[in-house]
Amino acid sequence: IRAVFWDIGGVLLTNGWDREQRADVLSRFGLDLTEFTERHKLAAPELELGRMTLDEYLSQTVFHAPRDFTREDFRAAMEAESRPHDDALALARDLSGRYRMYALNNEGHDLNECRIRTYALHEFLLAFFSSCYLGVMKPNPAIYRLGLNLASLRPEETVMIDDRAQNAEAARSVGMHAVRYENAAQLREELAALGVK
Repeated sequence: IRAVFWDIGGVLLTNGWDREQRADVLSRFGLDLTEFTERHKLAAPELELGRMTLDEYLSQTVFHAPRDFTREDFRAAMEAESRPHDDALALARDLSGRYRMYALNNEGHDLNECRIRTYALHEFLLAFFSSCYLGVMKPNPAIYRLGLNLASLRPEETVMIDDRAQNAEAARSVGMHAVRYENAAQLREELAALGVK
């Protein structure tokens, strides 16, 4: 193994704007979850594929009606949902001196940039193969092939770490090794079994 590809949300950090995070923020702002969810389903793919800005997404999902709070307040609450998985981050930082390290994740541009900056992910990840930049999302096998091509790596030289089984399976389908993340201790053990120490 020459390189490790990391999912960000659910592995290095908490999920950025997944079901749990959305429910928490909507509850705090007193928004109707059902109405929001219907609007979110249509807008989210465009956001994560980089074809819609976060401001445009918020216009369609939250600020289509007058609100008694600001976009800035809502956006700050969204960003505050991100928290580090300290053990996984420590493992990634430890491996970064010995392996080429990349992110391969689904996320909209604005939140992705915020999380990279806030948690200094650029200090140990060489590049960010994110859906918002590549225009394709996991679990589409095309995103893994793109990441491999951009990093000039053969699939068998790499391992993908993801918390979702379907994404790990998709990585394996293109020839990558893959580990489904549960916790840092389990990850360390499974990586060691692949010779990644």
